[in-house]
Amino acid sequence: MTVGKFKRYLRLAISVSALCCAVGNGVVQAQELKVGLSSSPVAIDPHFFNNDAISALCSHLYEPLIAIDAEGKLLPTLAVSWRAINDTTWEFKLRKGVRFHDGNEFTAEDVVFSLDRPASIANSPSSFTTYTKAIVAKKIVDPYTIQFVTATPAPLLPNDLTRIFIVSRKAADKASTDDFNQGRIEAGSGPFKLVKFSKGENLQLARFDAYWGVKPAWATVTLKFLPNDPARMAALLSGDVQLIENVQANLVAQFKANKDLSVFEKMSNRFMFLYTDHRDRSPFVTDKAGKPLDTNPLKDVRVRQAISKLIDRQTLTDKVLDKLGVPNANPAPPGMFGHNPRLKPEPLDIAGARKLLVEAGYPDGFGITLFGPSDRFINDEQVVQAIGQMLSKGGIATKVQTQPMASYIPKASKKELGFGLLGWGVGGGEPSSPLRGVLATTDKDRGLGASNWSSYSSAKYDAVLIEALRTVDDQKREKLFQDAAEIAINQDYAIIPLYNQVATWAARKGIRYTPRPDEATLAQYARPE
Repeated sequence: MTVGKFKRYLRLAISVSALCCAVGNGVVQAQELKVGLSSSPVAIDPHFFNNDAISALCSHLYEPLIAIDAEGKLLPTLAVSWRAINDTTWEFKLRKGVRFHDGNEFTAEDVVFSLDRPASIANSPSSFTTYTKAIVAKKIVDPYTIQFVTATPAPLLPNDLTRIFIVSRKAADKASTDDFNQGRIEAGSGPFKLVKFSKGENLQLARFDAYWGVKPAWATVTLKFLPNDPARMAALLSGDVQLIENVQANLVAQFKANKDLSVFEKMSNRFMFLYTDHRDRSPFVTDKAGKPLDTNPLKDVRVRQAISKLIDRQTLTDKVLDKLGVPNANPAPPGMFGHNPRLKPEPLDIAGARKLLVEAGYPDGFGITLFGPSDRFINDEQVVQAIGQMLSKGGIATKVQTQPMASYIPKASKKELGFGLLGWGVGGGEPSSPLRGVLATTDKDRGLGASNWSSYSSAKYDAVLIEALRTVDDQKREKLFQDAAEIAINQDYAIIPLYNQVATWAARKGIRYTPRPDEATLAQYARPE
């Protein structure tokens, strides 16, 4: 063998040896993953804001007792099992041997602390107490067994607890949201540790080598906040990032044809709708000349129904969303527990809408401003503009204002806007989250209506919903969920249903992503091929 051949052989042997070391445990080690996200979350405190984009970020660092898998099913996580001891007591067995990033061992004390903490956050735009209020007592049986006592039967408590991340009590005691955001504490048990959170720019992560579960493939991860669609597409095509979410709708077919890219799709459980102001007076509602109205026309169910009839949902999903949406009038998508087959998308009916406006006392229509985010949902700005044009054609002179989600949410949650676009992920395998958070009368003591931006309130609806939440029998509970949705949507037009999104991801060749119905982009679900 010549010296040259020997050197080439040696280099090859070293390369093969290094590769074997890299994949010996089933994952490629010491690689960096860069991901382009379509939103710019405002915090990484897991209890600050009940918001899907923030929860997706936090899922890299923190874990709940029970998670949701890629098929939308309950997945044992920090709890290995759970059972109802009686109608008002649930018992959870906790996973042993779990370590937090601060080195402390996970026990039942951390669970108690984490379930109490959301109630201590006074300035939450949408509180997680919706999911904890049912619990009236917590009993630590031993370090790895905890019982939750509820005032009434709470059959959905395991589903609710998928929304609450567990943090280290020793690390997070007295910690503020800013402490979490600045990385002053290490309170998680997730597959990645925090390196740095730069608001508006990125989240930098490092693999947690002491993680109890399947180790992620990536030694380091950078989640880049790229809400501008063209910039996110360009970052993928240039190789600046290897994975993106929310492929620009009109580029999906082109990306599928690109041999250097892979596209992944999943029907989303995100329910898109318009919230409508039910207060006596509403900001940004005027007559046709722009003068504020003393009486809010949105309070009249006939006006809300007219708005629904003026929206061409098929055009929205086919044209504006480039078929990345399916018209839907149901908080629970088809196939999900609680789906109500009686709720059908409202057909376009301009004549019927005009008749309703005449009956309501607005024969010449009125003026209104429609608000929406510009960087959160698929083509959200275009959707809002299209709806504004549809309403204007029907006699409701509509101005449109959009803004980044980071500024939109605080205003909308304070009810400063009155009429706008919102999407709500329906997780946990059933529709109680939007039914409680969006449509129930606001009641902090019961954890209801935390995101009821419409100020909708119906004693009839609330009674049916509350009965559903405490009904153990699955068949009866499903019927009650269906009835509640029918009251709020078919009878009261409390919100204006639009469609469900189709979620998309694209990656450079050599990387696979497991798509999820909750639209979450999680680096631990990305694997090298």
